Amino acid sequence: MDTEPQLDGDSVANDLDDFDEVVEIEHESLPSDRYFDRELSWLRFNQRVLELGEDRTQPLLERANFLAIFASNLDEFFMVRVAGLKRRIDTGIAVPTNVGRAPSDVLRDIAMKAHELQERHANAFIGSLKPDLDAAGIHVEHWSDLGEDDRLRMREYFSEQIFPVLMPLAVDPAHPFPYISGLSLNLAVRVRNPKSQRQEFARLKVPQNYPRFIKLPDDNSGRLRFIPLEDLIANHLPDLFPGMEVIEHHVFRITRNEDVEIEEDEAENLIQALERELLRRRFGPPIRLEITEDMDPVTLDLLVRELDITEQEVYRLPSPLDLGGLFELAKLPRPDLHYPRHVPTTPVQFQPGEPNTKPDLFRAIAARDVLVHHPYESFATSVQAFLEQAAADPNVLAIKQTLYRTSGDSPIVEALIDAAAAGKQVLALVEIKARFDEQNNITWARKLEKAGVHVVYGLVGLKTHSKLVLVIRQEGGTLKHYSHIGTGNYNPKTSRIYEDMGLFTADDTVGKDLTRLFNELSGYAIEKKFKRLLVAPLHLRKGLVKRIQTEAENARAGKPSGIRIKVNSMVDEQIIDALYLASQAGVPVDVWVRGICSLKPGLEGVSETIRVRSVVGRYLEHSRAFAFHNDGDPAVFIGSADMMHRNLDRRVEALVRLTTPAHITEVQEMFDLAMAETTSSWHLESDGEWSRHSTDDDGRPLDDVQNVIMRTISARKRSTR
Repeated sequence: MDTEPQLDGDSVANDLDDFDEVVEIEHESLPSDRYFDRELSWLRFNQRVLELGEDRTQPLLERANFLAIFASNLDEFFMVRVAGLKRRIDTGIAVPTNVGRAPSDVLRDIAMKAHELQERHANAFIGSLKPDLDAAGIHVEHWSDLGEDDRLRMREYFSEQIFPVLMPLAVDPAHPFPYISGLSLNLAVRVRNPKSQRQEFARLKVPQNYPRFIKLPDDNSGRLRFIPLEDLIANHLPDLFPGMEVIEHHVFRITRNEDVEIEEDEAENLIQALERELLRRRFGPPIRLEITEDMDPVTLDLLVRELDITEQEVYRLPSPLDLGGLFELAKLPRPDLHYPRHVPTTPVQFQPGEPNTKPDLFRAIAARDVLVHHPYESFATSVQAFLEQAAADPNVLAIKQTLYRTSGDSPIVEALIDAAAAGKQVLALVEIKARFDEQNNITWARKLEKAGVHVVYGLVGLKTHSKLVLVIRQEGGTLKHYSHIGTGNYNPKTSRIYEDMGLFTADDTVGKDLTRLFNELSGYAIEKKFKRLLVAPLHLRKGLVKRIQTEAENARAGKPSGIRIKVNSMVDEQIIDALYLASQAGVPVDVWVRGICSLKPGLEGVSETIRVRSVVGRYLEHSRAFAFHNDGDPAVFIGSADMMHRNLDRRVEALVRLTTPAHITEVQEMFDLAMAETTSSWHLESDGEWSRHSTDDDGRPLDDVQNVIMRTISARKRSTR
């Protein structure tokens, strides 16, 4: 099998040896107002998602999906970020934000921007998406739109399927105000006793185990028709309150603080402590109240008083609330209203040499490093196949893997279980503190333990966010390391919609690095030095800053220079300041960021050579890549770390340096494409606004990054790699 040239492993190792040196950043020349507020920057990211939902050039059901993503994103933002700011205020620990502002001031600005975006979101559904759905034969009806035949059939459906599970809860001296679960839809109902004329209040929870939009009977028109579940229930309230007069009914929804805090140093058993905290999460304080715009003052006053909500935390919106329910409509089987279908290809190195034969992934990886790019290349025929072959191979002695998020029915977990059953040594480092996946991770961690897998939960005070697999295989009397270092989770489901990269290598240097790292993760401390890896929390930031400073030194010496970074978030002040100083030295800096960006590009005398772009599209841009010109000897890394405090200080993250020239070229070409003026993207301006560039001067659509990469990878042939 032919091999490709690679950089010498020893030279790379020597190059990384001094990354634990202290790195000082001289920032006296930088202005004090050099960062954007991270929370407001996140809201602007979600605005980019909303803009795709508003864009009528996008396929119709994809627009519905983007509006649902916006709603889901905003829910999590309130549950975590807004909740964190409120907690700081309530506990008296009013630590300034990343721009030095008081949390109360930031909360006020968040409320203003969130109100604006939620109203815009609701109008996008009512004024644009809903009419376009109607035109496409997909109707979201209201009870008032239905004819008598439909009403009769839906009354029967309500009586038989919904009525038995509803639980109206009265509020009176004998019945205190009920607990309202976070993100549930509820009806606030006011009724009157016709005999005593006394008014009462009741709360009715809309059941969450039913579809959000109930399909209406086929009327032979060829249309698909739906009615919101809460609308169906609201029009049958007399059945729930017989003998009472229904005066008012309104839909409302609350968001609670659902972040989790664990004092690990004091927790004897991390899983038990986390389970207690998850139970407490359900009863976190309310931080947002969404109501329909027609809610009467009496009902609103009662909710505000009982929930202890401020006026700033009330969001008055047109119905329907909770447009996250659009995820259901977005899945309708209408190919004409979706993006064209894309089938991931098998990486060319992992394709069988002969028809009807199974590929030998170990042989392919031993021949040369393999770089895979999901979802353009298949997760199932690369990462999953690698683990399944390792589990079945009698020459494999051990498998070690980090697991941050995965699906409940994961073939990855099953492969580890099969390997343990076959008598192999299997270590799974499970991060049970992965936010909102905690309970799932606890469940399958216990499943792994029962199967004989050695399960560990990482280091106290740190989340293990790195994406690593190490396979030890006996070959000809010696042990060989096969490694995978990725940018994304080992999750077959999200691998279809998350853009990620991963490196397979049999390089002994990487294998020994991972051996030491896994030993440290299952033991007591993080190793300071690695050869081909940069590892947080001890030296990843320092390694990157040193790289950035080297580019600045080269620029000052008149040498070519350049820095390119692709991340989900760019917040870390030390990294940003280092980039500012590199820009002042004349280094061209390209930043490709999906979400938050606190860096200000284009500031005179500070960041004039920095460009920031964002791509939001069919796939969620999730890979992290770092490329440095390095005086003509490109240093390119991929891995799991974003440029945030939590990633660089409180997580175990890993970047690996690419050494195969073709892989380095592939990453550089990806940057070329994303930063090109002919490519559709959002450009960050120096005032913090993002301007969308999607058409040329003649109104023609610009190139779509993801479509171009998809076509390029699909066209690859075995002989060309």
